[in-house]
Amino acid sequence: MIGEELIQFLISGLTIGSIYALVGLGFSLIYNASDVVNFAQGEFVMIGAMSAIFLHAWGLPYFLAIVFAVIISMLVGMALEKLAIERARNATVVTTIIITIGASIFLRGAALLIWGKEIYGFPPISGEDPIKLGNITILPQSLYVISGTFLFVFLLRFFFQKTIIGKAILACSYNKKAAYLMGIEVKRMLLLAYGISALLGGIAGVLIAPITYMTYGSGVMLGLKGFCASILGGMGNSMGAVIGGLLLGAVESLGAGLISSGYKDAISFFIILIVLFFRPTGLFGKRGLERV
Repeated sequence: MIGEELIQFLISGLTIGSIYALVGLGFSLIYNASDVVNFAQGEFVMIGAMSAIFLHAWGLPYFLAIVFAVIISMLVGMALEKLAIERARNATVVTTIIITIGASIFLRGAALLIWGKEIYGFPPISGEDPIKLGNITILPQSLYVISGTFLFVFLLRFFFQKTIIGKAILACSYNKKAAYLMGIEVKRMLLLAYGISALLGGIAGVLIAPITYMTYGSGVMLGLKGFCASILGGMGNSMGAVIGGLLLGAVESLGAGLISSGYKDAISFFIILIVLFFRPTGLFGKRGLERV
């Protein structure tokens, strides 16, 4: 009985952890491309979810609403880079981070004006009847969330490792000046990186919307958890962010089930503090040595 409960908690943890993994992957992507922590990443999740909900409510077919919602999220991310980040390209990293915080507040305010304070739901992809394996209950949407996350992580790895554009973005993340001298358009690659990051946020939004109710402020906590996942795995380590998100979701679910759901968020942040205290570079981050 206890084993079945643990499995149930782990399935729930993997579901929410998959969302954290996608958000954390977006953080790592932007950090690698521009050395900036994009605190507007959580708002891309909210925009993707809320756009899908309203596009579907306005009569657009379900999957078409999802596609357009993800595209809207991607366009918002690219607009952020073009209108704010690019214009501050000579600013310090701290200034750029402050710009992303301001963008997060702006996007949240815009969402409040567009969609209001109401709480909205989104229908699942294939029904709400749970799948039962003994005493273990699995929601079909949970399977879509987990499988969808692994699919997009695989596609993203393929994009960066096998395509010219993906390799160009990686080159910019390693050394912008060298990439520029090799003929790579660094500005365009950075714009594309923000677009892909926002795309991942939008995908996370449409995947989690059928599981939990969404509101204009839902992106705040999801963004923080994604940031924690990125730190846990090692800031800048893409696969570390994925593993960190899954671990964070599992720990959060086990803590909520075995201790108290009221301490769910506190347990997650406590784990992050412990990891940072003993290993500031994260679980999979590389230790560096700087000579002066």
